Amino acid sequence: MREMAGVDTVQQVKDKLSIVETISPYVKLTKAGKYYRGLSPFNKEKTPSFYVNPERGSYYCFSSGQGGDQFTFIEKMEGVDFKGALKILAEKAGVEIVYSGSAENKVSKDKLDRLREAMTHAEAYFGRALGDGTEAYKYARERGLTPETIAAWNLGLAPDGWRSLLEALSAEGFTLPELTAAGLVKEADEKRGTFYDRFRNRLMFPIRDSAGRTVAFTGRALAKDDQAKYLNSPETDLFKKSEVLFGMDRAKDAIRQRGFAILVEGQFDLVLLHQAGFTNTIALSGTALSSQHLSLIKRYADNLMLCLDADRAGLAASAKNARAALLSGMRVKAVRLPDGKDPADVVSEDAKVFTTLVQDAKSIIEFFLAVLSSQEKDETRLLRAVEGIVLPLVVAVKSPLEQNRFVDIIARAVNSTPEAVRKALPKIEVAPEERVEGIGEVRKSVLAGASPSSSVLEVRRAMVLAVMQAYAETPLAERLKTEYIRITGADDSLDLPVDERALFEAGLTYGETPDQSAGDELLQMFEYTVLSAQLRDATQALRSAEAANDDEAMTEAMRTFRELSARMASFN
Repeated sequence: MREMAGVDTVQQVKDKLSIVETISPYVKLTKAGKYYRGLSPFNKEKTPSFYVNPERGSYYCFSSGQGGDQFTFIEKMEGVDFKGALKILAEKAGVEIVYSGSAENKVSKDKLDRLREAMTHAEAYFGRALGDGTEAYKYARERGLTPETIAAWNLGLAPDGWRSLLEALSAEGFTLPELTAAGLVKEADEKRGTFYDRFRNRLMFPIRDSAGRTVAFTGRALAKDDQAKYLNSPETDLFKKSEVLFGMDRAKDAIRQRGFAILVEGQFDLVLLHQAGFTNTIALSGTALSSQHLSLIKRYADNLMLCLDADRAGLAASAKNARAALLSGMRVKAVRLPDGKDPADVVSEDAKVFTTLVQDAKSIIEFFLAVLSSQEKDETRLLRAVEGIVLPLVVAVKSPLEQNRFVDIIARAVNSTPEAVRKALPKIEVAPEERVEGIGEVRKSVLAGASPSSSVLEVRRAMVLAVMQAYAETPLAERLKTEYIRITGADDSLDLPVDERALFEAGLTYGETPDQSAGDELLQMFEYTVLSAQLRDATQALRSAEAANDDEAMTEAMRTFRELSARMASFN
């Protein structure tokens, strides 16, 4: 993607948008010498461990052990790949992305831009129509939404007219093909050439992608006799139902911080849960959980908590969604709601009750065992239900140890033996369409920071090299390079690696203007560590020579041993 967009485009973004400007909307930064410092956006902490180096255009978070440039930061915070990060930053910097090969791409970009403009104008139109005296506003308030929540989520009203939106946006210069492609109007089936508004007499919820751009709408019917209780936008070039989760743009930070996502189905469920403080909640929009949805969630957490309706349809959806999540490698729990109530009902009545339900959530296996045991009193029917619903979930669990634990739990629940349950598992097949490929681990940092598992020698070597880089073209760097070559015997054409963590440590340790004596302690520790490692090698060589009765080798090993011992003694 960097090649397609061109290195020049990336550099233009960096030239026009500093890393401090990029990070400031996400982290409150304060000046700390040559750096900026703030609380980690990746972990909860009280003492700031997140540092930004404006000169190098890089950041490092000591609490989570990750760093990079502004593109890396946006990838992690927004849950996008490099292409997505480039789009976000280029838009902020006012830089046009020019792709290679590109008249066709340019046309596509222009079309997408027009569709986004249409969605923005439609959202504004719906918002203006939702006055506090309308029935739609009264309905939203009756459902428990506060005026602040209604405004924050930019809810709107699609008027009860056939061409209200069509006429309003046409007057603003949008064409019929554009409005149709955006999913805002549709052509009458029985009368070709006649177009009308897709949404009429509905409370409107904007659906946004993970970057916060409105790509679709869900309309909740206001008329009691409307057969379609909820109506979603059709799939468009902007909106792919299998890729977008309602509320993800607002929930992703909370999901990352809390380590799990709550999945509901329904806009009121989600908005009311967010209003009550459950801001790690996301929602499906009339579709099952897809592999793309799971990949999106796993950018932020590997734990999923299902909170769907407790009726038969809700349980069936829970089983299907749980199986897909387990096959992708996620850990899945489920909230057991009171019979006949959905999440919106529970949280509206008492948010503390919902908090308790979340705290009491069980693994999806235990959840279904409890539900089925309460529903099926006949032992034979219970066994069949467990075979049909629970065992496929066990097969989908990736961890053999977890599988083994669930086998024991199931055996106790159905008065059987673990051996009998294990014999039944191979009969459960995974259909090809269910073979969800996990997105794998989050991309590891390309920066060669010294990890806690590195040896002391590796850590100190990294620190010496980092100080050389951090203070390049200074007398200190030249002295360190000379001493490094003497201590290690390295080639004088030393190629210094980039080590972001050590670079930040060097800057924090030595400040902005280190003098010639600043590296004395570092060099002494480094040389002592190198000598210690060499002495261990010499000791092993001496033992090997003794075991082999090799006098010549013993003499050489002893000479080396004595020389190193004498050099180390000078440090005492």
